[in-house]
Formats: sequence, C-alpha cells, structure tokens
Amino acid sequence: MGGNVRHLTDGHARILGYLAFNPGEHDRRFVASTLWPDAGGERAAGNLRAQLWRLRRDGVGLVDSDGHLLSLGDGVLVDVQLLDDWATRLIAGSPTAIDLAWVPRNIDTAEILPGFSDEWIEMERQRLQQRMLHAMECLSREFRLAGRFADALESALVVCQTDPLRESAQETLIETYLSEGNPLVAQRSYAEYRDLVMDELGVEPSPALAQRLDSFLRGEDR
Repeated sequence: MGGNVRHLTDGHARILGYLAFNPGEHDRRFVASTLWPDAGGERAAGNLRAQLWRLRRDGVGLVDSDGHLLSLGDGVLVDVQLLDDWATRLIAGSPTAIDLAWVPRNIDTAEILPGFSDEWIEMERQRLQQRMLHAMECLSREFRLAGRFADALESALVVCQTDPLRESAQETLIETYLSEGNPLVAQRSYAEYRDLVMDELGVEPSPALAQRLDSFLRGEDR
C-alpha cells in the first residue's frame, strides 16, 4: 500500500535484472561488457553511464554506484532472490513453516524479463528453473512425509507439467500415489510416462523406477 509503480525502459530493466540475479557488488566494466557484449569497452561503459543517469533522472533510486562498483541499494527486495532463497532452504532440507505454506502453481521462468533473449538472461532463467524444479520435488517429499498427500501430489504435478521427461519428478509423483494407497494410479502414471519417454527418446525409463513400483505391487515394499 502506498507504493509507486514504475514502468522501466529496456535499459533500466537490463541493469536491474542483472543486479537482481547477481546480488552483491560488481565491477562496472564487467557489468557493462555483459549487458552490451557486442559493443566495445568504451561504448559499453558509455551505455552503462547513460542508463545509470536515466535511472537517477527518472527517480528509480534502486542502484548504488560509484566509480568502480554497482549493486542494488540496501533494503531492495527482489522476487527472484526470494524464490532462490526459498528453493535453497528446501533443497538443504531446512524449510520453515512459511516455506511449506506456499505451493507455486507455475514455475515457468520464461516470464522473468519477458521479451529479452540475452545469453546471460537465458542462462539465469534456466538456472533458476532447475533450482525451482529441485525445490518442488523436495517440497513434495516434505508434504508426503507429513501425510499431506494432496499438497504432495500438487507439488509433484507442477514439476511433471513443467518438465514431462524429468524422471525424478515422475518418481516423486509415483511415490506419493503409493504412499497414499493408490498403487493402480501409480501404475497408470508409470505407464503413461514410459510411453512418453519411448515416443520422445526411444528409451525405457530407468530400471530402478520400474523395480520400485513392481516391488510395491508384489507387497515387498510397503
């Protein structure tokens, strides 16, 4: 409440996006060469100076800058960093109660800095998406161990929808079906995944996944 919404230029968004993905202080020359890789060193540095001046002119006081270093100002909250921190706690096995109260419905990081196709942005999107996928699998396991099977299934399904060929996600989903007492649904899910992998890649899923399911259905692993 009481906040101001600012519409950023492409130049503003590039600088703020880079600093958001990369917390801490950064050498201005390195930032300039990353944001404008096709420009020479002097031209890239000039582009950076111009964009920093425009940020100040437009009243976007989010960047601390001196003659050598750039960083986001103290107290600036960044959504991608909050997501990264959330994922880190889950992957490390140390989630808070608040972490377990939120299940993302969509982890498509293509919506981060939409319209930009810079190489560094693509790499950061992929990095964050992989961390989110790992975190969601961990979240599903946390829910399963707590007996929250509906939440566990939802978390696993988000990962499966984002990356249908990801076997670890399918394993998490199947484990949840088995844990909640739905072995036939788990068997159907495995069959659908096997057909998809065969169609897309021409290979079978790993034997370990099939063996886990077979052992449960034979009553050896309950």
